[in-house]
Amino acid sequence: MYAAADCIPIGEARQHIGEDQCVTGIVFRVKHAGRGVTLFDFCQDSMVCPFTVVVFPRDMKRIGDVRQLQNQVIEVHGPVKEYDGRAEIVLQQLRQLGGEGLRIPKLPKNYDVENKGHYSAGSFSLPKPAYATHKKKQPAKIPIDVPADTDSIESSSPLQ
Repeated sequence: MYAAADCIPIGEARQHIGEDQCVTGIVFRVKHAGRGVTLFDFCQDSMVCPFTVVVFPRDMKRIGDVRQLQNQVIEVHGPVKEYDGRAEIVLQQLRQLGGEGLRIPKLPKNYDVENKGHYSAGSFSLPKPAYATHKKKQPAKIPIDVPADTDSIESSSPLQ
């Protein structure tokens, strides 16, 4: 492994593409991309950041709960690759991490890496309706003493 003095800052990582390197920086954000891929952003705007760390879902259980790395200074060891115009290291094992990364806990047993950081859904059940169910309708009761005389209604009509 590398000593902390041997690690390069994230801004220099692009100059070391193709090399096995140690890169250090503060993790600004741990975010979940599509299909369970996890990314470490080292800048507020990830699109202009010169470096990122990628964790694929198949490796997540070996590494641990990487969400704990947000706002931490970490060291990442491994081959520096180029992807989409910037440098990256693919994190596959916990031993690639140094600094605060060595202290992360294991993932909870029911953690679902394919579901963007949510816990496993468990057994399937139908969703509950969002609206209140209606009570059984009862027929309207008509009073028995309704007058049957319709002539008095017609004679009092103002249109005549």
